[in-house]
This record gives sequence, C-alpha cells and structure tokens, in this order.
Amino acid sequence: MSLIIKSVVPFPMLALRSFQCIAPESLCIMRRYSHQKPQCYDIVVIGGGIVGSASARELILRKPMLKIAIVEKENRFAFHQSGNNSGVIHAGIYYKPGSLKAKLCVEGLNLSYEYFDKKGIKYSKCGKLIVATQRSEVPRLLDLYDRGVKNGVKDIKLMDLKEMRELEPNCKGLQALWSPHTGIVDWGKVTNSYVKDFEECGGKSYLNYEVNKFTEAEDAEYPVMIISSKGHTIQAKYVLTCCGLQSDTVAVLTGCPEEPKIIPFRGEYLYLVPSKSKIASANIYPVPDPRFPFLGVHLTPRIDGRVIVGPNAILAFCKEGYRWGDVNMKELKDIIGFSGFRKMAFKYAGFGLKEMSRSLFMPLQVMQIQKYIQDITSADFEKGPAGVRAQAMAKDGTLVEDFVFDSKPGSGAIGSRVLHCRNAPSPGATSSLAIAKMIADKMEQEFRL
Repeated sequence: MSLIIKSVVPFPMLALRSFQCIAPESLCIMRRYSHQKPQCYDIVVIGGGIVGSASARELILRKPMLKIAIVEKENRFAFHQSGNNSGVIHAGIYYKPGSLKAKLCVEGLNLSYEYFDKKGIKYSKCGKLIVATQRSEVPRLLDLYDRGVKNGVKDIKLMDLKEMRELEPNCKGLQALWSPHTGIVDWGKVTNSYVKDFEECGGKSYLNYEVNKFTEAEDAEYPVMIISSKGHTIQAKYVLTCCGLQSDTVAVLTGCPEEPKIIPFRGEYLYLVPSKSKIASANIYPVPDPRFPFLGVHLTPRIDGRVIVGPNAILAFCKEGYRWGDVNMKELKDIIGFSGFRKMAFKYAGFGLKEMSRSLFMPLQVMQIQKYIQDITSADFEKGPAGVRAQAMAKDGTLVEDFVFDSKPGSGAIGSRVLHCRNAPSPGATSSLAIAKMIADKMEQEFRL
C-alpha cells in the first residue's frame, strides 16, 4: 500500500498533564510555567515511543540549529507499545512487495544493526524459522518466500524437515523458511538511546506532559500553542505527532477525520520455565493466517535470557488495557460504537472467541506452540507479560496494514503546521530509523525547514 495523505482542517483540541524537563545529563527537573513566558521551539514532537523518539533524533541531527522538544504523557519513554513487545528485529518477509512496510522494514533492519553496533546495544542475530505444519500451509509458506525475495530480504532459504531439525532439533513440521538476519533486542532500551542522542544534541525532553489543547498564539513566529491540562504551555513553529494508541484521538481533536480508527488488541505472552529456556535458539513462527495482520503464536528467545511464547490477539477494553480488569467504559463504548469494529467483530466472531478462550485457559495457548515444538507441556509455562497493539481500522472493518500520515499545508495557522503519524504498526520498531528519515524528509519538504 502506498503512502496515504489526508487533509487536516484547523484544529481545536488534544490531551496531557504536568511535566518534567530532562536535561542532557538525564536529570529530571520539574519546571513550572504558570508565571513564566512559554518555552518556544521550532519543532515539538508529541509522543515518546520509538517512532517519535527516532524522528526527534533524526530532525535534530539534520537541523542542529533548530530548537526541538519532545513531549511524552507518561513518566518514562517507551511506556506502551515500544516497551511491551516481543523484541524481534524483523527482516521484511511478510509484507506486500512495494508497500511502505516492506521498504521501510528492510531498510530499517540494516540501519538498526549499524546503530546497535555503533552504540554498543546488546542484540542477537538469532534468526527465524517460519514452519508449515500442515499441507495447506505449504503454498502460503512458498508465497512468503517469494515475497521475501521480492522485498530484498537477504539469505532466506527454504528447508525440508531434515534441514529444519539440524538447525532446531526440537522443531517439527513439513517445511520451513529460514531467515538468518532476523534478530532480537530490547526496543525499550533502543528508544531511550534515541532520546539520549537527541538530548546530547541539545534537544529538550518533557515527561508527564499530557496535552490538553492546541490554540493559535499571538506570537506569529511560534503560532502553535500546546497547552497542558494544568495550564502549562509550550509554543512551536511546527508539530509532529506520533501518539501510537492515542493517535486517532489526537488527530480527531485536531480536526482530522476519525479514520483510521485505533482499535486496541491485547497480546498476552507466556514464559517458558528457565529449565526449558534452551529448547530453541532461534525465533520459531507459524505460517500466518493471511486474513489478519497478527503473525500467530510464536516462540522468541529474549535478550534477557528468558523465552516467551505468544501473543494471542484479544480486544482490550481500553486503549491501555494490559489486563482483563483494565476497563474504561468511555473508550469501550467508543470502540463498540465504531461501525468498522462491529463489522470486523461479526465477520470474525469465531476467531475472536478462540483467542479469548486461549487467554483464559493456558493449555489452549500451549496447544498452538505444540504444533511445531515437540516434548513441551503446559507445566513448562508460566504467565508472562502483555502488550497492546494499536490496530488501525477503516469504517468498513478493513484492518489498515500500512503506514498512514495526515498533513495538508494551507489549512490555517495551526493546521498547516502539523504532521500526524496516524499508523506505524509492526514492524514499526525495526523500521524506526527508516521511518524517521522519511518523516524528516516530509517535514523538510512541507514546512521548508
């Protein structure tokens, strides 16, 4: 899918709290603005996940003369999707040839490994096996191989059972696709490294800053006033929003259309008990169901030495719903009230019920991994972490799979100065440095930086 551009009309509102200013030496200093002149910046990036942090870093590296800030509503960076994921460095096999996902993933993988080596960030290029366990999956596996070749994924190889078992003795299946350059890393630590780079170049970082409103300032040089719920203000010439789970809320409050709507899906993982942590050295994935953007229950050795299995994919009852008990009735009503969600839920009701059952009954989740890993039982697992995926959805119930950006110069003093990153799905972390370059290119072109 190609880059999607939509018009932005002048905005009214957006969401946030009090904040901390993080100095380059990483000390958090609380600052009060109620009786001070607002801080003014050439660019303010809203959202301290991996895409926002990478973009702020790229912008200040290109334009060191500009005054740039990044604001984050939580008390640390990478609080949500960027810090709650499987940690896989994707190679670019799954994505439609010619799509932004494919292009940015392949480019991002190369940039990521270069960055990790330069910064001394621990990673493992442990590889990935995608395993077909049924005859019906073999044609889809061959299609994945063709996609990988067309996308320029390096050194991928089809394997028979003998070759598969030589690589991973505990793996079983009919045929597999081997990707040697797939790896693992702690993406939360990578995000914080991006922020450190940004601060060392003179950028300012604000935590605990939940934006409440945008308004036009009297200062023509810095016309965008970003106001927090406690009345603190920051002024900017230009704004980039990378708000992840809140991206549609932010966009709507700034005058953009509701679509693509963000529907939160919780992904729950299991841990293998430590005594079983050597059962596999590589990522082992099933052949995914092409109807969904989820890659299926997979086994991943983490950089901390633990092995996780998952995730499932179940509707979260709020945008930051990491547990069954996390419920926000206003957000849940908004999700259910969206016609696209209702159409999708009706169409795939059976799939949804199965995923919920696997969440509630661990043996059902374990059965998914037993399809391609032998000699493993429910006793070998314990409850693990969870993450929430921001799944963009259209009004017809279609799941939006590619990156989406909204911008349109000439829509008012505020609207013409903002670029929204509406959808940056997996492999957003792998692609983060490539996405940042694309965003910086776009901002340079549209805002004449």
